[in-house]
Amino acid sequence: MTMVFGIPLGVLLGQLLLGLINGAFYALLSLGLAIIFGLLRIINFAHGAQYMLGAFAAVLGLKYLGINYWVALIVAPLLVGALGMLIERGLLRRIAGEDHLYGLLLTFGLALIVEGCFVKLFGVSGASYPMPELLKGGYNLGFMFLPTYRAWVVVAAVVVCVLTWYMIERTRLGSYLRAGTENPKLMQAFGINVPLLITLTYGYGAALAGLAGVLAAPIYSVTPTMGANLLIVVFAVVVIGGMGSIMGAIVTGLAMGVIEGLTKVIYPEAANTIVFLVMVLVLLVRPAGLFGKET
Repeated sequence: MTMVFGIPLGVLLGQLLLGLINGAFYALLSLGLAIIFGLLRIINFAHGAQYMLGAFAAVLGLKYLGINYWVALIVAPLLVGALGMLIERGLLRRIAGEDHLYGLLLTFGLALIVEGCFVKLFGVSGASYPMPELLKGGYNLGFMFLPTYRAWVVVAAVVVCVLTWYMIERTRLGSYLRAGTENPKLMQAFGINVPLLITLTYGYGAALAGLAGVLAAPIYSVTPTMGANLLIVVFAVVVIGGMGSIMGAIVTGLAMGVIEGLTKVIYPEAANTIVFLVMVLVLLVRPAGLFGKET
């Protein structure tokens, strides 16, 4: 049997693939955070709660309305995105000219309120969500059995990330978004509704978190604290990639998932801290992050 670092090759490849699956969630969530910070300069600590709301929307939609998984993939992100737009218009817009710390504290407080309400309503025990019939089963890769659903998660996350990057970096709408945050008065002089663009941007970032929640529901237990447990890791990923860097969020999210999976094989005790160790090393060498721009 082929050995790498004293570990069977099959075991190593299996962990790397599982790490890539976790990395797909990191990439999707960090992308939403990067969009909101990069374009709006808001440190969105409610992102974990929005991820949880997406998962609960899928669970409750199936239980009370009979909404299946494929419909939930569309409806749940739209609902979470609409809620995000209400938050931006009703709360965040009132502190738009203040220091970034105010936005961080406001969104952090909102996250605590939402999580507390869901704990009160549903308790701390997890709810399960059935896997869609079309995505049951898996593939025998020789070194491991890959469930079809987990392969779907990676493909779906990568496609959404690439399309989002293309929309922001290569389309006219993306250029409007970037220009509207850099020089809003000039854009308004050209007849562009900058406040609406800002609201839509925050809503889209929140919708990405909701989409990640729906994708996660058949894999992980759906609990009110599921977002809080993941948010700190995702923030570390965003810092490594560069705050506000769209490409940095995508690449770093996938890479950190793979590195985490590799660490679980080589030195399992460090698996939960490897992301933060990498973050510290990157900040020492390049404070703006791997893909961030020095200011």
